[in-house]
Amino acid sequence: MTNQEIHFDYRSRSDYGVHEVIPCIDGIPLTDLIDRFETAARMDPAGDAYGGLIPEFYRFGPLEEHFHGRSTGGTGPKTPLLGCECGEWGCWPLMVGITVTDEQVVWDSFEQPYRKARDYSGFGPFRFDRRQYDDAVRVLSGTIGPDEA
Repeated sequence: MTNQEIHFDYRSRSDYGVHEVIPCIDGIPLTDLIDRFETAARMDPAGDAYGGLIPEFYRFGPLEEHFHGRSTGGTGPKTPLLGCECGEWGCWPLMVGITVTDEQVVWDSFEQPYRKARDYSGFGPFRFDRRQYDDAVRVLSGTIGPDEA
């Protein structure tokens, strides 16, 4: 199976005067990918429900730990990749299982924890080359800096 390419957008949210982190898969923001999926699956609510993670609102710890699924901070075995469009990840998170091997990083088992009946089995899995993934996380970490993460 072919690997996808990952990068992380760190962009300004003028509505709150902060920055958010949005994963992009093959150049497409994860917010767009999940909106398309939920809308096509006729989930309600759907569309424009998600925003990026905002480090200034919640300290995720070292980004390498977070994006390797090791800093779930009480969220159980899954890791938040997106938060609510309001800026709070605990309000409406998109959660994922993250598996890291020497060769790959896999995102699968997506869920919206406040809508347990939703079926995300058709979303993903997303597979990334481990080196390319780790490089993207390092770039993000260097952009944000240790005081914000």
